[in-house]
Amino acid sequence: MAQTITREKVQTRPKMRLVDCDIHNAPASPRTILTYLDSRWHRRFEQYGMRGYQGSLYPRNNPQAARTDAWPPSGLPAGADLPFLRSQLLDAWGIEYGILNPLVPVVGPDAEYSAALASAVNDWQIAEWLEPEPRLRASIVVAHEDDELAAAEIERLAHDRRFVQVLLLVRTREPLGKRRHWKIYEAAARHNLPVGIHFGGSGGSPFTGAGWPSFYLEDHGGMPQAFQAQLISLVYEGVFARFPDLRMIFIEGGFGWLPSLLWRLDRSWEQLREEVPHLERPPSSYIREQLWLTTQPMEEPSKPAFFLQLLEQLDMNGRLMFATDYPHWDFDAPDRAFPVKLPTDLERRFLADNALELYGLP
Repeated sequence: MAQTITREKVQTRPKMRLVDCDIHNAPASPRTILTYLDSRWHRRFEQYGMRGYQGSLYPRNNPQAARTDAWPPSGLPAGADLPFLRSQLLDAWGIEYGILNPLVPVVGPDAEYSAALASAVNDWQIAEWLEPEPRLRASIVVAHEDDELAAAEIERLAHDRRFVQVLLLVRTREPLGKRRHWKIYEAAARHNLPVGIHFGGSGGSPFTGAGWPSFYLEDHGGMPQAFQAQLISLVYEGVFARFPDLRMIFIEGGFGWLPSLLWRLDRSWEQLREEVPHLERPPSSYIREQLWLTTQPMEEPSKPAFFLQLLEQLDMNGRLMFATDYPHWDFDAPDRAFPVKLPTDLERRFLADNALELYGLP
């Protein structure tokens, strides 16, 4: 739910620990990343700049999909001014930990250049976000289209425990369950790093399963199609079965669609399990053990009771983690995110405990 948030609303926040699992930090300009880019690639940067997906092709009300009040007085882009983010988000809501997911475009046709851009983004996060603000944790950005280079970046940074997950985008050239991505999962599992799969990306194909849409609303509302396709690929290709210690997080993909998909996957497996002998259990059992989800965007049924039914059907209360999606227009405030009043123990799990456990935060 889109909300404009001010300090005056802080008093209504539940008195609980709070972890925000989806904060979008941004560079002041693309040239900010040049500062951290290996000099070998400076000429390439000057010629081509950043790579990959830079947002929908369809118009938005505000640049970078940001809330109007999230643009700082400094004139920097939304999400690029750390003192302002501190004041408006971390301090205002008493957020104990915030997980950074920078949507900086790095994936392009040149694998080595893409990997160099990813490394530069990660070094920028260390210098300009993690070192000055101890409440923040970061995601390792990787150029996922080359699994060897992506795994090497995970190896480079895994020792820095301020990086708490690996970040991929959900729209890819090929489904993420394919073998060409397995070295990423192997490296992540070896270092006990979850893999976060986030809203966005572009593999060169139409945004929907039916072709190119006309409106941004179709792009935005249709994003769960990509999450469903990726989940089907991950489970049937055997990623969860092959890497039992691997944990995955679907970030900003919703979760209301998941119960019926679990039913469908299990029924299909019962009828066609000879095709996937590597799956020894129903797909839903792997998914419920190894998949986490963020709460934003929050499904909001017409009747509050339906939301509680959704949670019951989902049966993953230990896997839902709160996220604001700051500074985007559909920001969810902690005191207004859930469409119903939750039991205190469940609210505590969603707002902090599930994330603290997953990320190993004290």
